[in-house]
Amino acid sequence: MLTDLLTKQDVVILDGGLATELEQMGHDLNDPLWSARLLITNPEAIYKVHSSYLEAGADCITSATYQASVPGFVRAGFSEKQATGLMQGAVRLAVQARDQYAETGTQFPHQRPRPLVAASIGPYGAYLADGSEFRGDYAVSAETLRAFHEPRWQILAETSADLFACETIPSLMEAEVLRELLAEAPAVQAWVSFSCKDEECISDGTPLRECAALFAGCDQIVAVGVNCTAPQYMAPLITEIRVAAPDKLVVVYPNSGEVYDAANRVWIGTGSAGEFSDAALHWRELGARLIGGCCRTRPGHIRTLRRSLLKPQPDSPN
Repeated sequence: MLTDLLTKQDVVILDGGLATELEQMGHDLNDPLWSARLLITNPEAIYKVHSSYLEAGADCITSATYQASVPGFVRAGFSEKQATGLMQGAVRLAVQARDQYAETGTQFPHQRPRPLVAASIGPYGAYLADGSEFRGDYAVSAETLRAFHEPRWQILAETSADLFACETIPSLMEAEVLRELLAEAPAVQAWVSFSCKDEECISDGTPLRECAALFAGCDQIVAVGVNCTAPQYMAPLITEIRVAAPDKLVVVYPNSGEVYDAANRVWIGTGSAGEFSDAALHWRELGARLIGGCCRTRPGHIRTLRRSLLKPQPDSPN
């Protein structure tokens, strides 16, 4: 899948912020389920966002399951069976958007490889909805983390997603749990990306080099990287990954450069698509092969990113 894409172009363009775009469309995501709330109330809006990123040039879109989990939906009043249906439905939305785009898309419809769908696996901190995916200070056991992750892992493994995106992981213990689950599902391929607090360590203070080494030599892991982290930390973090896991592709999809204030649930600062894509040129030079955006990035960021990183194809409107 990813390897096939990379035989045709030297960088895979990922999508940008799903929740960011939903909020731009006027949807209120102030809910413990965050963007997953719209799987219940307005799945068509999620479909539209997936389509907008495909039109902008994304080679891989990510399902709206980052903050979706069995405990999360049960807490909101749904049964485990309903939770299963909602999570699998989220992947179907992404697959349907991809398939429709592959048939009728206007941007690069013939020259581009068929885009992929990644099933998002968000961290335990996303379920807590208290910003701890940027701290990793869960104060729970590995058994608790496994009990949280395992049902969703099994549910999403039964979908037609091309791979898993284990993302915004802030804790070495949580990464170890995901590594165990991966070993128990040999048909699953995945990337793992961490949230980092600086140019060296993930959010819980563990050196990224140690975390990346956990997945070196694991055939099911196609890439290791960083997401929802400030763009200025990307360059040294890419170097850390390449040293610790030289057999893995590097995936990076930082936020726009703004800073999240978890206490007040607001983003502070500014970030531009042009600056983002200029920085991405350097990330590619350092060895990143999967590049996209996370919170506060939009289809405009992805469109500019593609133009910067990939030469336009003949007869392309870009």
